[in-house]
Amino acid sequence: QVQLVESGGGLVQTGGSLRLSCAAFGRTFNTYAMAWFRQGPGSEREFVASISWSGGTTTYRDSVKGRFTISRVNAESMMYLQMSNLKPEDTAVYYCAADRGYRRLGPRTQDEYGYWGRGTQVTVSA
Repeated sequence: QVQLVESGGGLVQTGGSLRLSCAAFGRTFNTYAMAWFRQGPGSEREFVASISWSGGTTTYRDSVKGRFTISRVNAESMMYLQMSNLKPEDTAVYYCAADRGYRRLGPRTQDEYGYWGRGTQVTVSA
């Protein structure tokens, strides 16, 4: 079992920055990949970024490449999402998720993730 707790959301102006954090509890942290997903108003939840169990492989959706950076500190059981140059279309509830598999590179599909946090709201004003 894995429990996940997100923090760091808030209200920011277009062009601003935020850093989201995800604390993990339970299963040994360096045995599973992690990811961030988001769900905007009236939209389905979508993949944002993933990171392999070691942190050596990262994957991003095209619209956030060059603006968002995913990272993890295994010794602290923490994952982060540094978001820069934020745009109104980034407004969403952001969820961290833990891969149900063992030491994978970081899938992009929601079904591969068996554990989810409750989410943190990010609002970008125009």
